[in-house]
Amino acid sequence: MNTILQQLQQVHDRIAAATAACTRDANSVHLLAVSKTKPSADIKAAYDAGQRQFGENYVQEAIDKIQALATICPDIHWYLIGPLQSNKTKIVAEHFDWVQSVDRLKIAERLSAQRPASMPVLNICLQVNISREPNKSGVLPEDLPALAAAVAELPHLSLRGLMAIPEATDDQEKLTAQLLELQQLFDRMAPIYSTMDTLSVGMSNDLEIAVACGSTQVRVGTAIFGSRNA
Repeated sequence: MNTILQQLQQVHDRIAAATAACTRDANSVHLLAVSKTKPSADIKAAYDAGQRQFGENYVQEAIDKIQALATICPDIHWYLIGPLQSNKTKIVAEHFDWVQSVDRLKIAERLSAQRPASMPVLNICLQVNISREPNKSGVLPEDLPALAAAVAELPHLSLRGLMAIPEATDDQEKLTAQLLELQQLFDRMAPIYSTMDTLSVGMSNDLEIAVACGSTQVRVGTAIFGSRNA
């Protein structure tokens, strides 16, 4: 059994244990494999093991992989999870299935306008700066309702949920408080927008806490592919 296959299974086992611990359905949490800086061969190995959802941070690196794998891995779903500049919205709108890092209406408007009519709607998550760190991307919680309402009206986009990167801290109480606040935001908004079904939070180091706090999708890279390449 190859290493990526083994590590992918270990992550699935962690998700299953985490959902069982809080009496959630094991299928209520999905795995997004974060493949940034990793070669196409590693993605292909994870694909062969059954993984279909992959997250990338850097646009041009991702486009190279999307094109390289298009014919041999035709049913991959590609997620942009890193910051998106306005001058790269067109190529993202033309190649990705999801963008999880939308925190400005301008970016959403450009993605909607540039999404090819021949493609399905582009799935959008709004990135929330739940820790309110001044240098972190994301809309502040108090500004989220207005942004969500505006994005939901755009054609060619589907508002699917919220994404966050909580504060990097060893203080479990602080982390849990941030995750619970995010869950409360999601729970208030989901009844308003029928397409909202995704709360994307939790990574290699904190997926168990995230699952306990309502995450429906964990974004895991290191635990699957090993340490990030330079």
